[in-house]
Formats: sequence, structure tokens, C-alpha cells
Amino acid sequence: MTKTNSNELSFWEHLDELRSCIVHIFVAVLLCGIVAFCFKGFVFSIILAPKNADFVTYNLFKVLGASLSDFNIQLINTELAQQFLVHVKISFFVGALVVSPYILFSLFKFVLPALYSSEKRVALKAVVSGYIMFIVGVLLSYFLIFPLTFRFLGTYQVSEEIVNYISLTSYIATLLTLCLLMGLMFELPILCWILARLGFINADFLKTYRRHAIVVICIAAAIITPTADAFTLFVVAVPIYLLYEVSIAVVK
Repeated sequence: MTKTNSNELSFWEHLDELRSCIVHIFVAVLLCGIVAFCFKGFVFSIILAPKNADFVTYNLFKVLGASLSDFNIQLINTELAQQFLVHVKISFFVGALVVSPYILFSLFKFVLPALYSSEKRVALKAVVSGYIMFIVGVLLSYFLIFPLTFRFLGTYQVSEEIVNYISLTSYIATLLTLCLLMGLMFELPILCWILARLGFINADFLKTYRRHAIVVICIAAAIITPTADAFTLFVVAVPIYLLYEVSIAVVK
């Protein structure tokens, strides 16, 4: 098996291809970000949905028999230009998320000529599986982890005399942070699969160090959670531990 002839390009030709790839990605993200910016109402109806008592997750828990009381949390803005800046930032993230399949395709196409045939198949599986797992992690955070975190912390009171008013920036930062980090954490089975194919780990190794992994998972959950409460740590740590068990099955 031999690599394709395109790997014989000079360093500057490779650099020019990379520059062209980055420019195309930037233009695609910018255009989709502009479209998202124009559809402000639709985009923020999704972004702000978890703060409402009629969010799909809360309704599902009620259907399952959970006794959830209605709540009403108001978001506030304390800086003059903050709402506009948040609008721009969210538009950029939405644009990047929408264009993410094209981004992966462009980057994969760039490195493809440097791979052998067997490496191409493995790389394609890793990229597709990794992307799917990342999206699953983002969706899990949006529909489960963030709503439960926001509901618990947003309604928690040390005294009835103190009313919770959550700032817009705090809400957005927590949502984006949890979604991004959970998406990255869901790459754990893919990472373990790659390491297993390279011969660095096996299922017995992961089983032997399960207790150590639990400690590391708790530490990681404490680091990545934007709040310092035990509830959020628990909500984040449990899915990561389940991913560790999935990784054992995948490696096996």
C-alpha cells in the first residue's frame, strides 16, 4: 500500500492548501453565523428554553411521575452592550455547530493524502464516530444536565428574603461550557478505541484501574463544572463514569 501522489507536494504547497482550507471554513462559519444572527428569535427560543418550566425535560419527568413544581426564573442584563455581544457570540457558535460536518470533511480531506489505505479506514471511523459522540454529549447536556443544574441552582434559596435573578452572561456561559465539555468528554470511548488499536490499553487494564478512574472522573467533573456544588458534580460525573464502562465494552 502506498500513499497518494499528493503527499509529494512541497512544504509551501501544503501550507497553501491548509490556508485555503482554513479560509473556506472561516467563510462558511461566517455566513452561517450571519444567518443565525438574522434569526435571533428562533435561535434564542432554543437557547433560553431550559429556563422555562414547560421545557420538554421537565414535562417528561412529570409524565414519569416526578413531582416537579413550577418555577419562574428571570434573567437580567447588567451591562449596556452585553445583550448585543451575547447575540454575536451565540450566532458564531451556532454557525460553527451547523458547519461542523463541513469543517470535519475539509480537515479530513486535507490530511487524507498523507494516510495509507488502512489508516484512511480507521481515521474515517474515528472521525465519524467522534463527531456523533460529540453531538450526543452536547444534546445530553442541553436536554438533561444543564436543565437539572439550572433548575436546582436557580431555585435554591438560603432565605425566602433573597430572590434569584440570574444574569444573562452567567446563563449563557454555563450552558456553553457544559455543552462543550460534555461533548468532549463523550470522546472517551473513541479515545480508548484508538489507544486499544495502537496496543496501549486493553479491557483488563481498564477494569483493573476502574477505582482509580472513578477518582479521576470525580476530580475532572469538579474541574469542568462551572459551579462548585455537589449536585452539578454528581450530574456531570455519572454520565462520564457510564462512558468509562462503555469504553471497556468497546475495547473488549
